[in-house]
Amino acid sequence: MTAGWSPQAAPPPDRPARPAVPPATTLTPASTLRLHRLTTRQDGDEWLVGRLDTGEVVALPATGEQALRLLGQGRTLAETERALTAGTGRRPDLTGFVHTLLDLGFVRELDGRPVRTPAPPRPTLPRLRPRHVRWVLSPALPPLLAALTAAAAAAVLLGPRPLPGYRDLLWSPHGSLVLGSALLVSWLLVLLHEAGHLAAARAAGVPARIGFGTRLHLLVLQTDLSGIELAPRRHRLTAYLAGIGVNLTVAATALLPAALLPADPAGGPARALTALALLSLLQIPFQAMVFLRTDLYFVLQDLAHCRDLHGDGAAYARHLAGRTAHRLRRRTGPGPADPSRGLPAGERRVVRAYSAVLALGCVLALAGLLGVTLPADLALLAHAAAGLGPGRPLTSRLDAAVVLLVLGGTQVLWLLTRRRERRRSRGSPARRRSRPRPGSQPPPGRP
Repeated sequence: MTAGWSPQAAPPPDRPARPAVPPATTLTPASTLRLHRLTTRQDGDEWLVGRLDTGEVVALPATGEQALRLLGQGRTLAETERALTAGTGRRPDLTGFVHTLLDLGFVRELDGRPVRTPAPPRPTLPRLRPRHVRWVLSPALPPLLAALTAAAAAAVLLGPRPLPGYRDLLWSPHGSLVLGSALLVSWLLVLLHEAGHLAAARAAGVPARIGFGTRLHLLVLQTDLSGIELAPRRHRLTAYLAGIGVNLTVAATALLPAALLPADPAGGPARALTALALLSLLQIPFQAMVFLRTDLYFVLQDLAHCRDLHGDGAAYARHLAGRTAHRLRRRTGPGPADPSRGLPAGERRVVRAYSAVLALGCVLALAGLLGVTLPADLALLAHAAAGLGPGRPLTSRLDAAVVLLVLGGTQVLWLLTRRRERRRSRGSPARRRSRPRPGSQPPPGRP
């Protein structure tokens, strides 16, 4: 789609507030705009433009960038149209262009009158300023993390203690202590994972927000990094990989002293530290499930120079399914059009390969839901229902109430989150850019 930007921040008005521009706006050749603070980055033949405070980012051609630059300088629509026509030989549709800018919330004032735009969403930890976490983007940090991880791996492999295993998770002879601590530590690790994304994004000037989201049937905790696309590539990749970096840092920091401590019985500090390291490392494999738009998905999308890898891959998978159905029904005609044909050749190859990963991953996830998660949940619900029956002891009723609260609460939260996501997607302007929400981690504590 087409949108625009101004390389200069629009200063606050120095005059009393006037009535806001009504939704039905009439544009004239003499109309002028004042824009919100917009950020831009050239991406190949296109320009990415957006508001960091709202996370709205769009891609536009060079002529669109030029149009916004002229409008941002205070030129009228007529002056901008004449300049673009002289440069390109074609008359642009500036009226539709400006209406698109209004829909995106990029315009602060139109003809000297304020434009109503929704307030930017409140970021998580608003008092955390970029200067507080600027060190996260230091080029020296990845080598330091690599050295720390290598040192921990060497200490484990060359040390006198056996290699870490599942027995280290049973670090205490008290099962309730093992389960309770594992649940608490897992939640803390998930929050630290998201805090890593938040810190890296905030250092790059992106507000970022932590909240719940959905991935297929999973309820996940995620960090909305909308706007990070406008940052340099190194900053983008740092923000995407910051959560995994936190997991590796916690694991390495715990394994180094654990490897140096002597072997001890259950309950000792070495086994507790090893258990902490294992719990942190066990959260990393989930990120390899790129069909769920995890951290590594956004790394893949960025390195492959794809605009919306998941959306385009899903569209191509639906195209293949429709084409197969078309052939099975023996219908005449060319069948459904290939949605990937309009993509550049390199991006098209990546999208088609990813569509196979997406389809296979969704099938396996559905099989896991039907074969493992759903039967386990139904068994727990049946046991809980029996525990609430007449004549059951108080302990059974309390146990059943906890099960119903956890399972029911999780499903209600999933439904509410899914409903909010659908409402937001319907109300947002269409864009050729997927919003980065890395750090998605399934909350611990249920199958």
